[in-house]
Amino acid sequence: MKRLITLTFTIIAVLCLTACSVPMKNDTSRKNGLNCAFQSEVSVVIEKLEANGTLRRFGDGVWDIEFSSPNSLSGVKLEFNEGSVTASYKGLSFSVPQSALPVKAMMLNLIKAVDDNARLDELKGEEDGELLKISGELEGGEYILSVDKNGSPSCFEMPNNQLTITFLGLSVIGESSDGNTEVSEETTAEEEAPSEETTSAEETASSETE
Repeated sequence: MKRLITLTFTIIAVLCLTACSVPMKNDTSRKNGLNCAFQSEVSVVIEKLEANGTLRRFGDGVWDIEFSSPNSLSGVKLEFNEGSVTASYKGLSFSVPQSALPVKAMMLNLIKAVDDNARLDELKGEEDGELLKISGELEGGEYILSVDKNGSPSCFEMPNNQLTITFLGLSVIGESSDGNTEVSEETTAEEEAPSEETTSAEETASSETE
């Protein structure tokens, strides 16, 4: 009988030690700051490609991104409207250039992840300092969407695709008194010369217009 009691206490002690050794995830919830129109400078890294630009979300499925670098993408603007994607350069429309195809594919993943979470009453994930990391899965693979204390996007990652999109200085887009969208845009004193590929796309668009 004593052996049985001793064995029972030993098993309980082992179970308690095992439970204590497993790290507990600090899962929590946060207010949802995704369901709004916003803009942000972004840094996009896809494998060996590094790009920078201005990203805007106008509503569910309606986004655009205009690139400032690298040279092969500088000045190119991709517009996403409920699944359709168009490209333009200084107002001239053309087919999405080869250099922008990887970014286009990953942008569709970002849009899907943000828009899906924007429909929720609150965001749920794991606390990591001041950030809340929301994990999910899309057709393109698993993702981690990090939001700040206001529930606004801070970083989007798809580790299996070697993708990281970092938001730099996000601001909410408001409306003017006449109902038009107000977007404050930063301008630079000098514009980078478009790459040969972009110039070719512009010439093609011009000839089609004529």
